[in-house]
Amino acid sequence: METVILVLHMFIALALIGVILLQPSADGGGLTSSTSSMGGFMTPRGSANLLTRTTIILAFGFMLTSLGLVVLSGMHRNTSILDQIPAAGSSAAAPAVPVTPVVPVKSEPVKPSAPAVPTDK
Repeated sequence: METVILVLHMFIALALIGVILLQPSADGGGLTSSTSSMGGFMTPRGSANLLTRTTIILAFGFMLTSLGLVVLSGMHRNTSILDQIPAAGSSAAAPAVPVTPVVPVKSEPVKPSAPAVPTDK
């Protein structure tokens, strides 16, 4: 279900970007200029009203799918990694690899030898 809503969300986002780019700007520019006719289908003012309504509908759908994705992601109840850290005094904090203690070996102390001085001959 989450995948279906996510794909729908992506399509709505792409359509919303396209519709916003098609809207004329305040100075009459944009991707749909007022001089180009759409085969007499709509006047420039009618196409602006259609694009505005389409933008509102797509924005509403975008918000609904966003909220739906948030609700679905909250159902998974992912735990935080901080919740998985064991307490300091618990037995679960023991390392996975056993550590062998280092025992000092008793040996004879090393006697220092006489310093060797190089002689030039």
